[in-house]
Amino acid sequence: MNQLYLVTDSAISQQAGHSLPFVVAEACRAGVRWIQLREKQLSTRAFIELGLELKQITQHYGAKLIINDRIDVALAIDADGVHIGQDDMPFTMVRSLIGPDKLIGLSINNEAELQATRHWHVDYLGIATIFPTGTKQDTASILGIDGLQRICAQTRLPAFAIGGIKASNIQAVMQSGVTGVAVVSAICGQPSPYEASRELIHLLSQPL
Repeated sequence: MNQLYLVTDSAISQQAGHSLPFVVAEACRAGVRWIQLREKQLSTRAFIELGLELKQITQHYGAKLIINDRIDVALAIDADGVHIGQDDMPFTMVRSLIGPDKLIGLSINNEAELQATRHWHVDYLGIATIFPTGTKQDTASILGIDGLQRICAQTRLPAFAIGGIKASNIQAVMQSGVTGVAVVSAICGQPSPYEASRELIHLLSQPL
């Protein structure tokens, strides 16, 4: 399983002077093979149109396109899967809607939430939040490396860490036993999404 997972953010991309399709294309060109389209503000029509545009890119590079939260959009564009949080549609309903062959990722914020997934057919976990970020300043919910390591030790599911991960701390995160890392601004907000992706992939390839 590819270790680097890009979660998109249109606002951060635009602040860096990029369109979202450009960021995704450059990340895929660099070797990223997991793309999660996360859009909270778009209308359903605009979300679908953007999803179809990104699907052309991801298919060209053999990357997975995962839709955040919106099961209807994932079904409409025949995406590879969906990613849901603790407050989204319940897992069992999501699985019944999208079928057995699509991927489902689930966000986990603590050990209690992990225990609740024991009998679910989840394909991977997104473990959050590792470090404070611009959108997550509540330090009470920050896991840190130690919290991440405790969760990883209790599951055999593929798990991606997310939250404040960048080139300077990515190797320390990987030492926790996590499968890979998910990033947002470390790619979307960089002058060259391609070069940023290449650097992160290179760091991930180094012996721990």
